[in-house]
Amino acid sequence: MSEKSKILIIGGTGYIGKSIVAASARLGHPTFALVRESTVSNPSKSEIIESFKSSGVTLVYGDLYDHESLVKVIKQVDVVISTVGHAQLPDQLKIIAAIKEAGNVKRFFPSEFGNDVDRVHAVEPAKTAFGIKAQIRRTIEAEGIPYTYVSSNFFAGFFLPSLAQPGATAPPRDKVIILGDGNPKAVFNKEDDIGTFTIKAVDDPRTLNKILYIRPPQNTYSFNDLVSLWEKKIGKTLEKIYVPEEQVLKNIQEASIPQNVILSIGHSVFVKGDHTNFEIEPSFGVEASELYPDVKYTTVDEFLQQFV
Repeated sequence: MSEKSKILIIGGTGYIGKSIVAASARLGHPTFALVRESTVSNPSKSEIIESFKSSGVTLVYGDLYDHESLVKVIKQVDVVISTVGHAQLPDQLKIIAAIKEAGNVKRFFPSEFGNDVDRVHAVEPAKTAFGIKAQIRRTIEAEGIPYTYVSSNFFAGFFLPSLAQPGATAPPRDKVIILGDGNPKAVFNKEDDIGTFTIKAVDDPRTLNKILYIRPPQNTYSFNDLVSLWEKKIGKTLEKIYVPEEQVLKNIQEASIPQNVILSIGHSVFVKGDHTNFEIEPSFGVEASELYPDVKYTTVDEFLQQFV
């Protein structure tokens, strides 16, 4: 096995970023995390920063908006992974410019980690958010930068603790709201597993200039199947309230941020079926659990067990 690529993660202290940094260090890659000085001194981030240090991650001070320092950092690594949050998605153009100038990057993973933004049927405000990610893809391709786009679908840790019930802090015990007819299949992946699959793809020629879909069969459930699984676990039948699509669309229009964003993503996934309403063709994509059968991922069934 040749030497493992050096990986720079931008946005590593964020929600999915920290799982990717942890996986990179665990799988033996020299791992660098770009952090702002203000992040390091922020008490709410101190635990994450300490965990980075103890797992041997190199902290690099700088940020997206200082081109020279960004180029300098990028020149020290082989692979750049961006996990920046929603507000900074357009600013990834700055990362692309720095990668282009540095000229040494073997692979760039832009901040994706959700739906495949080229295969969505979304309404606003999700439509714009997906559109920004798609625009970043087009720029990467136009610049000829080698890439992998990770379509990891839903974060289990975000959607499953409430069984995708808006505002709930635990899965329902009496009634459950289901968007649409509950039949389209969605995919729920644990954040640590998303990190592992992402890092596995870094040095894999099969994922070069492809979309890596994390769509394990055991984590693919329709809303109805998910509710049935939960009912079996708690030994109780829930009252099911189905919200027809036109009502979902009305609710999105009437909701404010961030509820409208979450609802519009829910519409794309649960009503339109955008996680699974297309086949993964070898011309554009590969599926992670098929490529890496050795990864023991957490199943939806196992994940839900903790809430029983």
